[in-house]
Amino acid sequence: MNTRGLLDQLLKSGQEMLQNKAGGAQNKSTGGGLGGLLGGSSGSGLGGLLSGAGGGALAAGAMGLLLGNKKVRKVGGKVAIYGGLAALGVLAYKAYGNYNAQKGTAPQREPQTLDRLPPAQVEQHSQAILKALVAAAKADGHIDERERELIEGEFTKLDNDQELQHWLHAELNKPLDPTDVARAASTPEMAAEMYIASVMLVDEENFMEKSYLDELARQLKLEPGLKVELEKQVRLATV
Repeated sequence: MNTRGLLDQLLKSGQEMLQNKAGGAQNKSTGGGLGGLLGGSSGSGLGGLLSGAGGGALAAGAMGLLLGNKKVRKVGGKVAIYGGLAALGVLAYKAYGNYNAQKGTAPQREPQTLDRLPPAQVEQHSQAILKALVAAAKADGHIDERERELIEGEFTKLDNDQELQHWLHAELNKPLDPTDVARAASTPEMAAEMYIASVMLVDEENFMEKSYLDELARQLKLEPGLKVELEKQVRLATV
C-alpha cells in the first residue's frame, strides 16, 4: 500500500496549485491551509488538476474532495507543506530542537523524523499521517451524503491498489475517535508529525474541531511544551 506516494501527490498538488495561481492570488487569502489549497478557491477539488495522472492521482482526487471542502483556517499565500511530505518531518524536527533548547537539556538521541528515515520507515510514518488527516477532515462532524458519495466514487477507481482503496474506505467510515488515531503513532516523532498534519487542517475557531485537536494531543501523549512548539511551527510556516 503506497500511502507515501499518495501523500506526496496530495501535498505537492497544493504547491502546484499555488504556483499556478501566482500573481494576483499571492496578495489574497486562500481558502485555508491544506484544505483550501487542495480544494482550490473555487471548491472544485483536485479532480481536474490530477485527472489522468495515475492511481496515486485518483487517490489524491478522493482525498482532495475530503479535505478541500472543509472550512479551515484562513492562511496567507504560503503553505507549510510547500516541499511535500518531507517538510512535515522538517517542521517536527525544528519543534523538537526549539523545545529541547527551551528546557536547556540535550536530547538523548537525534529525533528520527520522516525527513531522516529510510523508505520503509517513511511509509509507516506516511500511513499514520494519512490516518490523522482523514480524521481531522471529519472533526467538524459534517461529511454530508453528497461528499461521501463523491469520495467513495473516487475510491472505486483505485483498481491498481485495492489495499489502499479498502483502507481509505474503512478510515472514512469509522466513527471519529482520537484514541484510535493516536494508536497509529508507534514513535514520539510519528505522534508529532500526526499532530502537525492535524493542526494544519483543523479550524481552531470551531469548538468541535478544537476539542478534537486537544484530545488528540492528550492521546498522543505530547508534552505540553512540545505541543505548543509544534503549533508554533505550523503558524510560522503558514503566514
